[in-house]
This record gives sequence, C-alpha cells and structure tokens, in this order.
Amino acid sequence: MVIKIPGFSWECVFNCVTETAALSSSGDVGNYYYGQGHPMKPHRIRMTHNLLLNYGLYRKMEIYRPHKANAEEMTKYHSDDYIKFLRSIRPDNMSEYSKQMQRFNVGEDCPVFDGLFEFCQLSTGGSVASAVKLNKQQTDIAVNWAGGLHHAKKSEASGFCYVNDIVLAILELLKYHQRVLYIDIDIHHGDGVEEAFYTTDRVMTVSFHKYGEYFPGTGDLRDIGAGKGKYYAVNYPLRDGIDDESYECVEFVKSFNLPMLMLGGGGYTIRNVARCWTYETAVALDTEIPNELPYNDYFEYFGPDFKLHISPSNMTNQNTNEYLEKIKQRLFENLRMLPHAPGVQMQVIPEDAIPEESGDEDEEDPDKRISICSSDKRIACEEEFSDSDEEGEGGRKNSSNFKKAKRVKTEDEKEKDPEEKKGGFGSCPALGLEPQTTEEDLYRALGGESRLRPCLLPGSAPAPRSSRPHKRTKLDLSSPLAD
Repeated sequence: MVIKIPGFSWECVFNCVTETAALSSSGDVGNYYYGQGHPMKPHRIRMTHNLLLNYGLYRKMEIYRPHKANAEEMTKYHSDDYIKFLRSIRPDNMSEYSKQMQRFNVGEDCPVFDGLFEFCQLSTGGSVASAVKLNKQQTDIAVNWAGGLHHAKKSEASGFCYVNDIVLAILELLKYHQRVLYIDIDIHHGDGVEEAFYTTDRVMTVSFHKYGEYFPGTGDLRDIGAGKGKYYAVNYPLRDGIDDESYECVEFVKSFNLPMLMLGGGGYTIRNVARCWTYETAVALDTEIPNELPYNDYFEYFGPDFKLHISPSNMTNQNTNEYLEKIKQRLFENLRMLPHAPGVQMQVIPEDAIPEESGDEDEEDPDKRISICSSDKRIACEEEFSDSDEEGEGGRKNSSNFKKAKRVKTEDEKEKDPEEKKGGFGSCPALGLEPQTTEEDLYRALGGESRLRPCLLPGSAPAPRSSRPHKRTKLDLSSPLAD
C-alpha cells in the first residue's frame, strides 16, 4: 500500500504492519535549492530528519542512505528523451535547451537548479529502494519523505515534480504483488500517478484533494478509469476547510496490517511539514511522543509555541457531513461495479531494481579494492546520532559531543592541577593500585625497585646499557609477560 501525504504521501504499493520500519534518509537531499521565492524547499526533509532523531524515534527504525536511481531505472516509466534532457540541463547551459525546456514543461514552476538530476536520483532512489525492502519482506513499513512527487508525467515535469518516484516504486512492487492500492491525501490531485495506471486493474488510485479552480484542475468524481482500469480510479473531491477528524489516514490504513510505503509530497510551510511528517512517523511506529518539541538544530523555526501540534485555523469547514456522506455513497456505487479481484498469470519474477548486497564486511575479499560508492556507504554523516555507552540509558551522541582529544595543558594549569603534580596513572585493581598511583608505584608493583632502575622480570638478564629502556618507557600491560 502506498500513501502520499502533503508533506505526506500514501502509497498502497504496500500495506502496513507495525513490527519494523525502515526510513530512507540522506542529509544531501536537503541541500538542493529550487531558487529564491520558490515554495518547494527540500530543506524541510533535513528538518524532519533532525526532529525524528531528537525525539529518539530513530531507535525504533532502521535508517538507510537512499540509493541513487540511474537513468535506466527512471526510463522504466519516463521517456528516454525526457530523462536524457534532465541529465543534461544545467543553469549555465539553459540557453542551449530552450526548445526542450518548453517541450518538457521545465521553467517557472519546475525550474532548472544546480544538482537537479542528482536531486531526482535521491528522491526516486529512496522510493524504489523502499519498495525493494518491502518486496523482500525486510520491513513492514517503509518511509521516504523525500519522495511522493506525484505530478510528474511520462515526458513532462509538472507541479514542482520532475521524476515520478511513486510510479516507479509501484512498478517495483508489482513484481511481487498482484495488486497495489495508492492513497493520496495531498491537497492537490495525484494526477501523475492516476494517469500512469488509468487503464490497469492491478493498481487502484485513491485521491482525496481540493477540487475546483485549483491546480492541477483534475480529479473529478466522474473520473473512474478506462478499459481494464475502469472503476480503479477513485477521486474524492473536497471543499475548503477539511478538518483533522475527517482526514485521519495513517492510523486507519495501518490497522489493516499490510505492508505500507509512506512518502512525502507537497507542503510549503516547512515548519509544519516537519511537524506533520514527524508525527506521522510516530503513528506508524505506534509511539506516543510529547507535544513539547525537543531541542534540535532548527528549534527556532518552530517558534513561538515550540509545540508538535498546531492550532487549526478559523477557516469554516465547508465539507458538511451531508456532503461527505453523499460523495461516499457515490463512490461506493462505483466500487460495487468492480469485478472480483483480478488474477495475475504466473511468471518469472523480474530482477530487483537494486541488487541485494551483503552487509557483512568480513565476507569481503581484503585484496579487492571496493568502489567509491561502497566506501561512501560506510561513512557516517556528522549529523547522525547513535546510542552512547558513556551517557547512560537513552544517551546519544553526535559529532558535537564525541570525546575530544585532550589539549596540552599550560604550565600554570599544571601547577593548579593536583593530578598533574602527582603524575597519577589512575587505579589498577588487578595490581592492587589505588587511584592517583604514581609511576614509581607502578614500577614497584611490577617487581621493580624504583622508577630510575628498570625492573627485571624473573629469569631475565640485565639488558646492555644501549638497549635498556629509558625511564619514561611505556609498559605493555596487555602482554603475557606482565603477569
């Protein structure tokens, strides 16, 4: 089941179970910038990830660096010419592609920015990799908040979306699953996904959206699919002011205990998008989190209240109970026209989009050089958290609170520090030494007479003067000879 959420993407490419969850996340995807004044801000993904870390939700998930989708994977749905164009276009060569920009609808709403294709690779790769995890039953719920770009068409960018990661993830799911339910709760109609599967009975698209004089202008109640896909497109047009009580989705879908993929999408007030996605992640994990936001790297964004849940606006809800019930009954009438669940012919399962990799480094050939890509996967991002043994239960650390290397003390600091004066080594219970043990005590405990005369171990002869250890020689207490 796939779910797209405005700031939240539902894809019933999977359905949902609560046992395990996998989050696809990368600090890199938040670096991309659509341009000054553009409402789409990938920075919201970094804010969400930081909130998830500081709420401690990362302990209940497996977090993966997203796979970068290549052009071959993207052309499983998109046209070759369109993907070739996305790979080639850059801000510094736009003048050479003026005709193609018009043809592929790239310009004002879908601008050309630095790293455009790499952004598409990360967004798409995270969704496809999540689908592979679900297919392999390696997780019950997969999340990619960087995905959910539901407006992109086969050969056209639209609505801030360039590559339709949702369609590609669903195609991956269909390799193992007979049917997929896609649920879209973005304020905009999920036109790109509906168009891709409008004539098939293996994918049901369900979209709850504002309808009328509003982008993209599609999603009428009467749009129900065509050919084999007739009645498999479900559109629920909504009026202004829909409230949370009428719109709860994740918890309901999760209750069916089916594999589920949760994706991002729209949402342009980034502080509220981060709140929404964090809360939806907690719901997927069956975890209650406090309304007080924990301190995080972007804490000032959430002022002045610094709360997880925000007060609703005073907008009147024009979706009366009578209107909602009327639409629901119309949709139920359409669903009654559906035939029995379609069968799928037995066939060989195609290869996965992402080959399964062994995570055991011990099995690797030490004489074989690994690729740069494999090496990068082992580099921990400085923003990441991990449980810390030094900080007790629930402690965590990141690059800002790792133990730093000791600074060399000044002469004045040495005079004031009693430990420095005593030349202490600390305690060593195995040798019967107390705290603040001096170097001379250590020599005597090992059988020596003083720090000025190196100790002789039983059965050993004095070493020649030139090879005798100096008085500051370090002793290897881990050696068997030290016993």
